[in-house]
Amino acid sequence: MATTRDIGIDVAAPSRACDDPHCPFHGGLAVRGHIIDGQVVSAKMERSVVVRREYLFRNEKYERFEKRTSRYTAHHPPCIPLKEGDLVKIMECRPISKTKQFVVIEARKGELAIRGEDASIAAEEESA
Repeated sequence: MATTRDIGIDVAAPSRACDDPHCPFHGGLAVRGHIIDGQVVSAKMERSVVVRREYLFRNEKYERFEKRTSRYTAHHPPCIPLKEGDLVKIMECRPISKTKQFVVIEARKGELAIRGEDASIAAEEESA
């Protein structure tokens, strides 16, 4: 079993172990730079996921905000179980491939923060 190392930020280490060299907890991959919260859009690739991030962009001409989205390809270590729709936290690392410069460091299943009030409405309907 591989030892779990501290990556330097406040996230819980995964309970499962893996032997992936690109895992920040059990391998030798160093993380640095940006930390991004997003939602998994696609988990069909082997050890890779596509993460979507929504943000507001200020339009100076019309003095309003518009919603924009960005998609990031991130490395998915096997010690963190994920599926489409899960909310994740990804962090920047060295380039792993042509499109992967991020790695998944935390998964928060069951939270529907991106959908906002829809989660509370659905929970109320189920309990009634």
